[in-house]
Amino acid sequence: MRYSHKREAIQEIVYGTNSHPTADWVFQKAKVKIPNISLGTVYRNLKQLDDAQLINTIYDGNIARYDWNREPHDHLKCKICGDLIDVQLFDDQIRKTVKKLYKFEPDDVVMTIIGTCHKHNK
Repeated sequence: MRYSHKREAIQEIVYGTNSHPTADWVFQKAKVKIPNISLGTVYRNLKQLDDAQLINTIYDGNIARYDWNREPHDHLKCKICGDLIDVQLFDDQIRKTVKKLYKFEPDDVVMTIIGTCHKHNK
């Protein structure tokens, strides 16, 4: 992949947050650094970064969100504010259970647990 200062700026924006941003959020931040950047350029570069395995694309329903954390991990999602929180929940036992109960060979396990985060939990 050839060097691109726009792609580098977009990567820095994603790497600079733990909020799992959407392309529109990245676009708003990128416009501050590069006023003439287009939303299409942001989408194209996010895809290239994902293809190069420099970021992860996470689908939150039908919304794509981006994550710099490439290590295997799961998420907690707040049903009130929509925050996604990185957590390490994976237990390899779940693969064995799925294989045994359903005769299904899992390649990957991705979990999102939905609930209420500490900001709203009283």
